[in-house]
Amino acid sequence: MTAVRLATNPFRYGDLALDDTFTNREAEIAELETDIRNGQNVVVFAPRRYGKSSLVWRVAQEAIREGTLVASVDLMTTPTRERLAEKLARSIHEDVASPLLRARDRLRVFRGLRIAPVVTVDPDDGSVGFTFRATHRTEDVDATLERLLELPAELGADRGRRVAIVFDEFQEVVDIDPHLPRLMRSVFQAQPDVAHVYLGSKRHMMERIFNDENEPFWRSAKQMELGRIAPSAFRGYVEQRFAATGRAVEPEVVDRLLAATGGHPYATQELCYFLWEETLPAVPASPEQLEQAMTDVLYAENAHFALVWENASSVQRLVLAALAREPGRALAADYRHRHGLPAASSVQRALTALARQELVARDSAGYLISEPFLTEWLKRAGT
Repeated sequence: MTAVRLATNPFRYGDLALDDTFTNREAEIAELETDIRNGQNVVVFAPRRYGKSSLVWRVAQEAIREGTLVASVDLMTTPTRERLAEKLARSIHEDVASPLLRARDRLRVFRGLRIAPVVTVDPDDGSVGFTFRATHRTEDVDATLERLLELPAELGADRGRRVAIVFDEFQEVVDIDPHLPRLMRSVFQAQPDVAHVYLGSKRHMMERIFNDENEPFWRSAKQMELGRIAPSAFRGYVEQRFAATGRAVEPEVVDRLLAATGGHPYATQELCYFLWEETLPAVPASPEQLEQAMTDVLYAENAHFALVWENASSVQRLVLAALAREPGRALAADYRHRHGLPAASSVQRALTALARQELVARDSAGYLISEPFLTEWLKRAGT
């Protein structure tokens, strides 16, 4: 008996958008590839869920294929300087030393560290881990970090290889140690051939690090802004992904779907995911199925939106509810009167707080809710 092979949903959200699920960033990919090839430092600015990590992952894979050594460290999981040293050492060993050196020579690159790490080998996969105990003097830890930050450039230069270092959630560097940015910058400014790529999910903190003239990283990196993807660019992708899995979608439905997401990368993938699940192989997706898909999305996001609402102050709730009904100039007297908002100073404080959480954004027409699907959630909740 022949097994029936079921089609797999071609849309992904939540994790990195990899391979065929990543789309419509050709210009940004080409630009970042050139920057890395040229040893240009880059900070990628974008709201949450715009695909920063997916973009850099795609570019990093291509750079590796071209022979560039790419080390990466996620600072979200490095709460202390010792943990940062461990992550750096592991990435240097796996991503820089391993492509260059024989196994017996790889650990020798760490011999000059002020603090000698405890090295462990996983018996299941043979991966190497590093531990730096938190019992040393501050200056010894700093010297160890400084040396680790120098190693990728030195190893690459010795073998004539380009090097890139990717720091995800870079804004966390300030919480690890307020003095750490100055130490890192002092090392990096002596590495003109190394591309340092910085990502972060807290935009206001990233902007302060790179745009405040009193900060060590001021004007140290080219700034790349990721925006929403134009619906016209998304259209072909959506139709092709449906067709490739034996399903179809009516043109009107694609228009409505992209109008609902506004080209937001994560939101488009998410709504497409649920619409695909509602679609039968022989029948194109209809407006009714799109409506059900939206209901499914709001159900999936309910816990997140409920927490947003719970954590919002009373004035922030009033502002969110007003913007869900009518995006616009929320500080204007007639707008505040129409929606029962308090004084402009209170509304301004609420907008500033919501903008820092990336729940609200501002454009030429005024303020609007930027969090995908929150507007629809608020409308259906009757706020």
